[in-house]
Amino acid sequence: MPRTLVVVAVDAERAALGARCLGSIEVEVLVAGIGRTNAAAATAVAIASARIAGRPFAAALSAGIAGALPGSGLAPGELVVGECCVYAEEGIELPGGFGDMAALGFPLGPFPGNRVPAARELRDAFARLGRMAPIATVATCSGTDAAALRVRDRTGAVAEAMEGAAVVHAALRAGVPGLEVRAISNTTGDRPAQRWDMPAAFAALGRAGDAIASLAAG
Repeated sequence: MPRTLVVVAVDAERAALGARCLGSIEVEVLVAGIGRTNAAAATAVAIASARIAGRPFAAALSAGIAGALPGSGLAPGELVVGECCVYAEEGIELPGGFGDMAALGFPLGPFPGNRVPAARELRDAFARLGRMAPIATVATCSGTDAAALRVRDRTGAVAEAMEGAAVVHAALRAGVPGLEVRAISNTTGDRPAQRWDMPAAFAALGRAGDAIASLAAG
């Protein structure tokens, strides 16, 4: 899997990927900033620039930390491989509840509703790294029980983060296979009751980084 783009939000996530990943000549790790706009714009620019330079990317990965949603059974330090990335906010509020983009009647892309598919070959390559499940992409993190349940019920996801769907969506538009990989750093729900373990999450990102480097090396 030559020339892999890995998009993270902050420097700490980049460092956690580890020396093997950061030192690989076939991996480029990009710190894009927090949120969907930063992630999508940075991914699109990186893919276009690499093509112009004659060194195109064969894959684009969104990597970083995430919060476990209620009922997921996930604990800090576990890895989740995104079966798909699900936009949590895009849609319409109806008298009967939330409707996604399919209910609104406008497509976000060549995929159903709000669910941006991961590339099958990348899902297969990373299947043993952690649990395979949908990951929600949110604009507002869940700091109350009601918010966390709302994200879970809207998306069917096991975890939430702020960039994955944007990275994979931008890659899809550019014809580059995409995938999201997340290390659980915390539980979601009422903020005072959340459980956090950043060292465990960063250690898990190191395992993900090793896997990315191995696959990029072929």
